[in-house]
Amino acid sequence: MIHHLSIAARDPKHSAEVLAEIMGGKAVPFPPNPGSFFALQLDDHGSGVEVYPAGTELQPAGEEGGSFVRKPREGRGFGATHFALSVATDAGKVKQIADRAGWHCVTCNRGPFHVIEVWVENDTMVEVLPPDFAAEYLAWTRPDTVANRMGKAPASRARHARVRSA
Repeated sequence: MIHHLSIAARDPKHSAEVLAEIMGGKAVPFPPNPGSFFALQLDDHGSGVEVYPAGTELQPAGEEGGSFVRKPREGRGFGATHFALSVATDAGKVKQIADRAGWHCVTCNRGPFHVIEVWVENDTMVEVLPPDFAAEYLAWTRPDTVANRMGKAPASRARHARVRSA
């Protein structure tokens, strides 16, 4: 189980507040990295998303653990990192919250399950799973069948954009 993870945002406070609202939780400052906020789901698993200022890097350190290093950046951009987040919030409310934040949001059919893609600051994808979508996901990812299913799943060419060189 992943209990928490971190992402970067241009406006960490706002991003954490929106994520916390989608989760039905609360956003609080994250003191180990000033300017960061923690979107807490307030569930029995300690689930949450740490939101760091854009340009923050985690670097190995000594026994104290990884250190936070802030490097100047000209904004953000798309990346490979995303995560799925089960929430108690219904799909309509998730869309309302994302729309109010100005974030791209769309319901997608992944084949065996559905997700709502919510794009934090229109850069970082979170696959939000309201209860009915979470049930589909968990049915498909059962420990006794998921490895076999993944091995036999067809590739989705529709989800592969071609990069054009200049």
